[in-house]
Amino acid sequence: DVDLMESGGGSVQAGGSLRLSCAASRYTYSSAGVAWFRQVPGKEREGVARIDSDGITSYADSVKGRFTISQDNAKRTLYLQMNSLKPEDTAMYYCAARWNVRSCYLTVTYFALWGQGTQVTVSS
Repeated sequence: DVDLMESGGGSVQAGGSLRLSCAASRYTYSSAGVAWFRQVPGKEREGVARIDSDGITSYADSVKGRFTISQDNAKRTLYLQMNSLKPEDTAMYYCAARWNVRSCYLTVTYFALWGQGTQVTVSS
């Protein structure tokens, strides 16, 4: 089995930055599609950013130009650099992975493996 563990969440003022990490207990992400999602209470989980095994990335319109997804396969770690944070970015952030795929999709149902989440709070 593989576990995903997020870290890096916290509280920050609007305009600030945070970097989230997602460490895999086994295997690198080199053959996986991986993504970040976020969820606020009472709302559906939404896709934020994804990167496939070829390194192709895509982002939700709401975070384009502010967030960057990347991975370090040597460390088995996925990152989400979040800059120019806004109060509406406040949410629980989750990483998700699916191994042995070439492409991946920014939809909840595509992923079977999820981390426990890390809270991001942005104050105005």
